[in-house]
Amino acid sequence: MKTAVLGMGNIGGGVVDVIMSNGKSLTEATGQDISVKYILDLRDFPDHPLGDRVVHSIDPIVNDPEVSLVFEAMGGSHPAYEYTIALLRAGKHVVTSNKEVVANFGDEFTALALERSVHYLFEASVGGGIPLIRPITSSLASETIRSINGIVNGTTNFILSYIGSGAKFDDALRIAQELGYAEANPSADIDAIDAQRKICILAALATGRLYDPSMLRAETMRNVTDDDIASARSAWGNIKLIAHASFADGSDDIFAAPCFVRNSSPLAHISEVYNGVLIDASVSGELMFFGSGAGKYPTAGSMIADLVAVASGTQSRIAPFVKADASTLLPYEDHVCRHFVPVPDELVPDKLTLDQVIEALGGKIEGNCGNGVPAALITPEERHGDMLAKIKVLEEKTGVKLSVYRVI
Repeated sequence: MKTAVLGMGNIGGGVVDVIMSNGKSLTEATGQDISVKYILDLRDFPDHPLGDRVVHSIDPIVNDPEVSLVFEAMGGSHPAYEYTIALLRAGKHVVTSNKEVVANFGDEFTALALERSVHYLFEASVGGGIPLIRPITSSLASETIRSINGIVNGTTNFILSYIGSGAKFDDALRIAQELGYAEANPSADIDAIDAQRKICILAALATGRLYDPSMLRAETMRNVTDDDIASARSAWGNIKLIAHASFADGSDDIFAAPCFVRNSSPLAHISEVYNGVLIDASVSGELMFFGSGAGKYPTAGSMIADLVAVASGTQSRIAPFVKADASTLLPYEDHVCRHFVPVPDELVPDKLTLDQVIEALGGKIEGNCGNGVPAALITPEERHGDMLAKIKVLEEKTGVKLSVYRVI
């Protein structure tokens, strides 16, 4: 099987490396000789062993009948969208790690792949090196997925781990950037845009409905403080950026936001750049997927796994997504859950007593208060919009800014 790679960056370069170094095992797994015939990039790579295969236009790849599968590792929506459409129309399988283009156009791609009897695969788009999408589409194909909760962004999990060690947000972000985990402009990660796209994809796999990512609530983690995390730990939990989707009564509750996760959940204990996804399925119950959520070779490995599935004939078809509208999406204010509210020292006892806070917000104090650790209030289940309204009234009354987190 002859392939092409679009984008010779970190991930695309990893794909090329794996194909070059693992030729024997790939042949054993697929029964075919796997090779890279083209590499599309704006740059030249004269010192690379495959430097003579670099092209600067998609046309040779689209028009070459020998190329049957193309790896798209460019990132962004354009020109990835235009290239993917052209390749699928030409009858070529496309494997991608690009969560942005899948989240924005996955309905078009999956429908066109079905029409042209090829595969559009994106195992590497969520969870990096974690086998996640194929288990959902094959092992769990006969089950109803009731909910998905995941830590799907390694950068934010790394930052939260450092904040939990006593660092301030800006310092934790700087360390993540110095180590190469965060971009110079980290907005996609820390403002939950990356997690928003990924939960969009996972929800579509569970329901067949693909929402425009902009329709889903994404809440920044810029306001998470070391006091909030200390308070959460005193209440036997942790603060994590959670991508959440649950499905009940024809209503999809989907968002990405910092949440309070109890220690009884395996998600509470995932640290550094690792990812974890917890799926509740109708027959299998709770299933946990854990591993490296990013990185050159883990992500490239997931793309190669898609190649092996296609080349060996074991890949089941992903049913086309249908573009969803707001009629089936639960407004984020209507999400019903318990809430975690750190009670800062400047509120109690300077402004109010703990009893007054409890009366205003409901719930009870949990955790080991004192010793410089803020008290922690965990409320009964309540509509999220109603809790936000109570928080706003209390802030206006006292002049103290309060944090509030959904309890997952």
